[in-house]
Amino acid sequence: MSKRDYYEVLGLDRSASLSDIKKSYRKLALELHPDRNPGDTHAEEKFKEASEAYGVLSDQQKKALYDQYGHRGLQSQGQGFSDVQDIFSQFSDIFSDFFGAGGSPFGRRARGPGGAERGADLRTGVRLTLKDAAFGLKKEISLTHPGPCATCDGSGAQGGKRKTCPRCQGTGQITHSRGFVLLQTSCPNCQGMGSTVEQPCESCRGSGQVEVKRTVKVTFPAGIDHGQTLRVPGQGLAGRGGGPPGNLYVEVAVEQDDRFTREGYDLIHEVTLSFPQAALGEEIEIPMLDDSSERVEIPAGTQPGEAVTVRGKGVPRLNGDGRGDLHVLVHVQVPKRLSGKAKKLLKELEVTLKE
Repeated sequence: MSKRDYYEVLGLDRSASLSDIKKSYRKLALELHPDRNPGDTHAEEKFKEASEAYGVLSDQQKKALYDQYGHRGLQSQGQGFSDVQDIFSQFSDIFSDFFGAGGSPFGRRARGPGGAERGADLRTGVRLTLKDAAFGLKKEISLTHPGPCATCDGSGAQGGKRKTCPRCQGTGQITHSRGFVLLQTSCPNCQGMGSTVEQPCESCRGSGQVEVKRTVKVTFPAGIDHGQTLRVPGQGLAGRGGGPPGNLYVEVAVEQDDRFTREGYDLIHEVTLSFPQAALGEEIEIPMLDDSSERVEIPAGTQPGEAVTVRGKGVPRLNGDGRGDLHVLVHVQVPKRLSGKAKKLLKELEVTLKE
């Protein structure tokens, strides 16, 4: 099933401002929020759809990709949400502005029953060569981060045994009455877990977490550029109390290349020719990004600073729609020292050119 247009989802036209986008999303989020529509899977899917649209149109870089290429331009960005808690985590600042702490207009926390909580997201960076970024690759990334203690299964308690919190009676919440309004907050005694530790685990000293080292295989799509970020769902920190894991965000840094400069999907390769070569024209061998080479014809009379374009030899486009171009930028070398014979010939040439 194809995705609906993001502007259509939010009920906007393409000239909408960021303020309009935020206002429209706020209205839909209030209407479709899971707390207002308990058990309504249709409303939940609409809530996810609106959140996905907002996540793209409120981000300047993603919005530019979407406006130019549509949904195909966002394939490398990992759009979509695994669940509602994922949305609350992604837009925690937005929901705090709309609804206050917890992301709900009805007092419910972004935690599940019994202290279940989505794991935190992880962020890391990776350096790619220009060639790898252009043609894409699968790469293993090493991660070091806190993870559940195997000895106590992440409970923090010796033998995995925790006791029900006496203050909140296992709910993880404390209710406060302010006039006619009831407010719920996380229990400060158990930090919302609903249970406490009597005897701390010796391996993790009661924290429930130890240092974990692991590798994640990430697929970098052909055409990815410097500064773009990939989202790898479910590869963040483990959730608490049975909650889902967070996501991994990988920011890409593309190393400089000695042969090429990248401009969008185009490549620039600079060559230096002698005056006779530029004046008379010549076929020269040019390196390609895939480490092959091609013969390129430099036309007679090519001026310094002019470029010869080789179509379709640039960087593959993220949406799969062909490749950019390779531009061969020509510099002309002027000799600083000339022999007597060379000076005489150049003067004769100057006279001839004036005739």
